[in-house]
Amino acid sequence: MKRLLIRPGAIGDCIVSLPALEYLRADYTEVWTTEANRPLIRFADRTDTIIRSGLDALHLSDATLQRLSQFDEIYSWRRRDGVSHLPFRFFPALPTTPGLHATDFYLSQVGAPLGAIPKLPISWRNEGYAVIHPFSGSPRKNWPLENFRRLAETLDMPVHWIAGPEEPLPEARRFDNLWDLAHFLAGASRYIGNDSGITHLAAACQVPTTAIFLTTDPSVWAPRGPHVTVLLNP
Repeated sequence: MKRLLIRPGAIGDCIVSLPALEYLRADYTEVWTTEANRPLIRFADRTDTIIRSGLDALHLSDATLQRLSQFDEIYSWRRRDGVSHLPFRFFPALPTTPGLHATDFYLSQVGAPLGAIPKLPISWRNEGYAVIHPFSGSPRKNWPLENFRRLAETLDMPVHWIAGPEEPLPEARRFDNLWDLAHFLAGASRYIGNDSGITHLAAACQVPTTAIFLTTDPSVWAPRGPHVTVLLNP
């Protein structure tokens, strides 16, 4: 059985769907995803980016169609015209059931047992420092930076700040590769951040995680696990 999984989406979307993707592992499994998320897919036999595969092209090339035809089953979280002759199964990319955790939503799509905790194959090292990421994909989700700074002053350990390429924080550490960032996060004794993909990444590394939620529903989008604390509008 050769199976292709096509998973677009942001960092957090990818991480909360990892248990569903892993449940679909076949004799041979290939995953097409975003360039950023590709390093997080560790279970597949092969990974590629959706853009490089040619799946985003207005008209699919013969090479892309030939490649798609090699799979017995194709599960996709992005709809695509011109593939009705291929073994595609399409799923909604975002949860549509109020109150159902996103991970369970994706598990239910593929017929898997509910309740799994997204995890990356990386060991938590607990090296005695805290990590704070005070940003997210939307300003509405961001707890004020000065609040994070005040909180950092109360911690009894060194604090490392992290940020993305375009996030304005001069003292922050920045990582080009999410797998490298995951290894750094796995050394933290504590992580604090907004509702963001990086917060999901820290939780998936089993780091004790404090997730601050201001606007989104934590019953759907909070990172999962006994090591996660959710603060709602602190």
